Amino acid sequence: MPSLAAHISSVPPSGIRRIYEIAAELDGVISLGIGEPDLPVAAHILAAGATAWAGDETNYTANGGIPALREAIVAKLARENSLDVDVEQVWVTIGATGALHLAMELLLSAGDEILIPDPGYTTFTMSARLLDAVPVSYSLRSEKGFAPDIEELERVVTDRTRVLVVNTPSNPLGTVLDEAQLAVLLDFARRHDLWILSDEVYEYFTYGIRHTSIASLDTDDRVFSVFSLSKTYALTGARVGYLVTPPGIAATMRAVQETTISCVNAPAQVAAVAAIDGDHEHVAAAREHYRSHLEAACELLDARGIRYQRPNGAFYLWVDMQHASGGDVAGWAERFLVRERVAVAPGSAFGRAGEGWIRICVAATLENLLEGIRRLPAPQAQP
Repeated sequence: MPSLAAHISSVPPSGIRRIYEIAAELDGVISLGIGEPDLPVAAHILAAGATAWAGDETNYTANGGIPALREAIVAKLARENSLDVDVEQVWVTIGATGALHLAMELLLSAGDEILIPDPGYTTFTMSARLLDAVPVSYSLRSEKGFAPDIEELERVVTDRTRVLVVNTPSNPLGTVLDEAQLAVLLDFARRHDLWILSDEVYEYFTYGIRHTSIASLDTDDRVFSVFSLSKTYALTGARVGYLVTPPGIAATMRAVQETTISCVNAPAQVAAVAAIDGDHEHVAAAREHYRSHLEAACELLDARGIRYQRPNGAFYLWVDMQHASGGDVAGWAERFLVRERVAVAPGSAFGRAGEGWIRICVAATLENLLEGIRRLPAPQAQP
């Protein structure tokens, strides 16, 4: 048979999905590995989607999304993100994953380099490889609070670099970059004439610090911003996200959307309008739910003497298992899952700098979350 494209073999598998698939074959697993909200979808969102299905709202929509959703997003961006954009800058996508990939399709040619945070979300690298581009890591180190280091960025940027990926709040780290840090990254991008691809999926889940959209600081139209309804509204399976582009590329966007997805399914878009325009008490309640779980988990980790990064965003804990993992945290996470029936994401799934660490998702029942942490080996328990 004919061979696949030569570069396809360079697309790495997801280490998170590997754990998920093993866990699916086991009984009695405490699931702390995948970023799945544990709260129900608000009733008014479900009702809107159900009404759309019952009313047979199942035709094609415009490539960019139904007008009501794009207009709702424009109003939300002005209200929540200090972004003044036109509706033709808003493109509804199949989740944030679709938005990220779409942006990379627009910005990267084969062989181009893209700067990716390490640790950073797995799709950053996977999408770049799928496009035959070259992901180049910039390390986020514990001794620097897992914040981007401009000196390192200056070392890894080359004349082939086209894009800088910025992720705040961070998955997997839970770090949130403030306005001053984002301004430094923007200045770096200007000096090297780079695009910025900003992943803001966890924008609503910050604790004690305000989320800032880097595009709100941009003065020369170099930022593509990625958002999602999946985590905010517990709509992971509905697959609705959106990409906010610089002005002036609407015709190109229509062509690219048509050749990739045509459009997102109409009932999910109707539900998305209800989510964005509707009451947000459930979002505030979700934020408090995750914050309280993070606090309880941190207290238990402190009591057990296990090192971790204290998050101020998202709903993850980045936990140090170097004392137990023996230099192969992916293998350790699989053995831990089989032996202790606790699923955690190995840090190496997020890049080389994640070796020895794990990501714990706190979107679980408090009982399961704390029990899962109790089963982690503490440093003093090692020979």
